[in-house]
Amino acid sequence: MKKIGLLFFMVLVAVSCGKKDGYTITVKLDGVEDGKQVFMKKVDENNQPVDVDSTEVKNGEFTFAGKADIPEIHYIIVDQVGNIPVIVENGDIEIEAYKDSINFSKMGGTPSNDDFYAFINGTRSIGEKINALREQMMKASQEKDTVTIATLQDTYADIMDEAKEYEVQFVTDNPDSYISAIVLEKILQSKSQSPEKVKELFSTLTEEVKKTKPAQRITTQLEQASKLSIGAVAPDFSGPTPEGETLTLKDIKGKVTIIDFWAAWCKPCRAENPHVVSLYNKYKDQGLSIIGVSLDRKKEDWEKAIEEDQLPWHHISNLKFWQDPIAQLYNIKAIPATFILDEEGKIVAKNLRGEDLDAKLAELFEM
Repeated sequence: MKKIGLLFFMVLVAVSCGKKDGYTITVKLDGVEDGKQVFMKKVDENNQPVDVDSTEVKNGEFTFAGKADIPEIHYIIVDQVGNIPVIVENGDIEIEAYKDSINFSKMGGTPSNDDFYAFINGTRSIGEKINALREQMMKASQEKDTVTIATLQDTYADIMDEAKEYEVQFVTDNPDSYISAIVLEKILQSKSQSPEKVKELFSTLTEEVKKTKPAQRITTQLEQASKLSIGAVAPDFSGPTPEGETLTLKDIKGKVTIIDFWAAWCKPCRAENPHVVSLYNKYKDQGLSIIGVSLDRKKEDWEKAIEEDQLPWHHISNLKFWQDPIAQLYNIKAIPATFILDEEGKIVAKNLRGEDLDAKLAELFEM
């Protein structure tokens, strides 16, 4: 009985010794002089850098130490050299870096950093293909070789599909990895996969991974996406007009309503405006209503663009750039972005431009 008790105690000791309650990050940095300042930062909820720790290079290396409740991505910034992303989690993390190629740093020692390095290596090979293709495209453009350009465009599309598939496969193969949560958040933000596909992949993650910050953000974004899906009633909103009055979505709804997220600084938005003006003139008497939501910072820029492009519809803006509350309500990550509503305020289409927008409006006004 004593032997069993002793054996059990030894197992407990072995387990407790194997799990560290803190982290140590050791960075060997070749080519950087002693005394060079190094900072560790992370990004807060407002997407702003926050100082976590600092040190300096000594004998070609430096160390950070602390405790991490959950894995979280940080950035090690070497003054006037560059930065190294690292996953801060409890354990011994080792990084090998070189001054002239800091983006190719090797990292490992803990599960998340091993996975991170493996993922980066996989994307790097795809990136090399893209860079080689761009060089060929530049040469073909200079030589005005339209046949080669067309072939290269098809090849580029294939490589981009390869990149998308690589991300999906990584998440599928690593449901217990913190890196999968980071990758899945990237997929959701880039819209390389549908919200339904992201939701499917998210459901395969372990409960531990679902507790991490990127996973929590994914949950919030998926909830927002469900509120903005085809068939959902568009969330109401209000904002100041150029004249300083408050206008709400429900005030201007027509038989068909377009919510147009744009900005004076957005070249694709400005290029599309003449076409939308022609559509508005065509359908306004039949019940087409448009409300432009600008992501500008300066009122004078916003008003000047409205005047220059002769935009005769409703306009509102909080002049808060990407922090605009309406843009956040509609999960806007890129512009131009549009939502088309029927007379009941339900979303019937999103992000249509050119001929696709023509066809949808023709369909709606024939109903």
